[in-house]
Amino acid sequence: MDDVDLAIRGLTYAWFVEHGEAPTAQELAAHAHHPVAEIRAAWWRLHEDHALVLLPGSGEIQMANPFSALPTPYKVEAGGRSWYGSCAWDALGICAALRVDGTITTTCPDCDDPIEVAVRNHAPDDPTLLFHCLVPAAHWWDDIAFT
Repeated sequence: MDDVDLAIRGLTYAWFVEHGEAPTAQELAAHAHHPVAEIRAAWWRLHEDHALVLLPGSGEIQMANPFSALPTPYKVEAGGRSWYGSCAWDALGICAALRVDGTITTTCPDCDDPIEVAVRNHAPDDPTLLFHCLVPAAHWWDDIAFT
């Protein structure tokens, strides 16, 4: 990963934090004063390095972990803004990455009951919560969107 890729990655993440959504290649190019082709090329290299995930076919961002560009069942509210986490773990990761208290709302995948988790002082408010991942960590990148 070269300096240009790192800078574009940083700009991409900053956009997520500020806007609560992924930038399009055109938006980031205009913001960063880079050609769209340079943004797309950098995103592709970052995708290949597992630094972000592109939507198949479009070349636009699907995930820049812990952020999801697509709505998911894991909504995070913090500091007057909101984001979607790619999974429950990433929802916690948004609060950790931003170093803010927040609230995660989701539903139980088994019974569909609502679940709300407050994150305060870098920890969930309920110490009995469990995070279960069906895919072993060694295989997450086989299909990261499913994982």
